[in-house]
Amino acid sequence: MGAPSIRVLVVEDHKPWLRFISSELQKLSNVQAISEVSDGLEAVRLAEELQPDLILLDIGLPTIDGIEAARRIRVVSPASRILFVSETRSAEIAEAALNTGAGGYVLKSDAGNELLAAIKAVLQGKRFVSAGLAEHFLVATTVATTQTLLTSMVMLISGIR
Repeated sequence: MGAPSIRVLVVEDHKPWLRFISSELQKLSNVQAISEVSDGLEAVRLAEELQPDLILLDIGLPTIDGIEAARRIRVVSPASRILFVSETRSAEIAEAALNTGAGGYVLKSDAGNELLAAIKAVLQGKRFVSAGLAEHFLVATTVATTQTLLTSMVMLISGIR
């Protein structure tokens, strides 16, 4: 068979996690890690140079954090999909990460069960959020939908009067 079709840039500064991610990627026959880097600026540089299909990106990185790196990557490699893999459990930080245009956010504590599913989802253009954070995003979506519905009802009632 030919070479794997999905090219992945792995951005992780903690060696044990880098080994784990690499071993998980080997389980996917059509995926190949094309480069591994440990800091945010190098991630941006390599994203521009290599134009990977997928970037697995940590948040806590030297030079610039993963969120800033993702913003810059969006400019230099707009077709690359981004999946955050982070130990940061803060819903606000996860939301900021996803607001960069990333396709997903996996908590490292859930990565053993979720990483491969998250990679597949993001590559299919779907959004993936770790189960440990999903409740926050469901509540935020429900609140936004409720506010939109209430605004529409007020506008409808005002128009009737």
